[in-house]
Amino acid sequence: MNRRQFIGNAALAASLLPFAGVAGTVEAAPRRRLLPVALDKGDRVGLVSPSSASDDSFSLQLAREAMEALGFEVKTGAHFAGRRGYLAGSDAERADDLNTMFADKTVKAIVCTRGGSGGARLLPLLDYETIRRNPKTLLGYSDITALHSAIHAKTGLVTFHGQIGSGSWNAFNVDQFQRVFFKRELMEYRNKIELGDELVPRRNRTITITGGKARGELVGGNLTVLAALAGSPFLPDFGGKILFLEDVGEAPYRIDRMLSTLKLMGALDKIAGFIFGECTDCKPGDGYGSLTLEQILDDYIKPLQIPAYRGAMIGHIREQFIVPVGGQVELDADTGSFRLLEPVFQS
Repeated sequence: MNRRQFIGNAALAASLLPFAGVAGTVEAAPRRRLLPVALDKGDRVGLVSPSSASDDSFSLQLAREAMEALGFEVKTGAHFAGRRGYLAGSDAERADDLNTMFADKTVKAIVCTRGGSGGARLLPLLDYETIRRNPKTLLGYSDITALHSAIHAKTGLVTFHGQIGSGSWNAFNVDQFQRVFFKRELMEYRNKIELGDELVPRRNRTITITGGKARGELVGGNLTVLAALAGSPFLPDFGGKILFLEDVGEAPYRIDRMLSTLKLMGALDKIAGFIFGECTDCKPGDGYGSLTLEQILDDYIKPLQIPAYRGAMIGHIREQFIVPVGGQVELDADTGSFRLLEPVFQS
């Protein structure tokens, strides 16, 4: 089964969820914002594999070493290194690891070793009451968008879209981590610009779609995963929110289709601002021609007449922001930046 076949199956499964008896179910009404406990060096961090299995044991070793190098004691999920086909164990095993880590009072944060596919399969199995009673950091991106969306929708907990455990912990990402979690800064997210030997900078440039400023709560993540949750109770309310999106390996016509899904479900018409990160390896395939990503964003976002820009350092890239899903931010589309307005940890 390839990635796109999986997403299609996940979307079908999500559409059936309201009719299924599920463990840990809570009412679908939006929750007030819930802040995680603060994180410090020396704390215990849980490593879990809620989506795809890792390619080899070395990547799991690297995830552990990275967390230890950041100053943490590490606890791994019971099925951290599991495999069932392309998944890191059965749905019940992977969900149990997450539920156990949230219930464990000694664990202060949960870091996902990787993304891939399969996170949406866990959403009916998560114990949202336990998560609400034990608010703690959840970090990951890509397929982990399913967990961010569902947990925020069901509990109001602020979670963090950013580097996975087995990803690149380069100087930029480490600095992001330390500023967000240890220093607990009210972050300003402005792209790192490098001139290099160019007369004018080219890398990491942002482009304004519609100028202006907007304030609201951040929601979003991977576009493919969000679109696959359409029709399920595991999406947060988009009303008045700042929506951020990214993706990887999707042809422009697929980006068009998924934005059309968000438009048809009414999500785009509700948002107050829009940030598009990177769409890595999103080139047109063979065929009769293609719209550009710029044209597609202009078709869907410009008519909204809300502050919007593209090119933020969010997505499947080596250096990436760590952003709080559920955090209150101010977006400035003219400068291509956004900033936190309130703390995202308990005081």
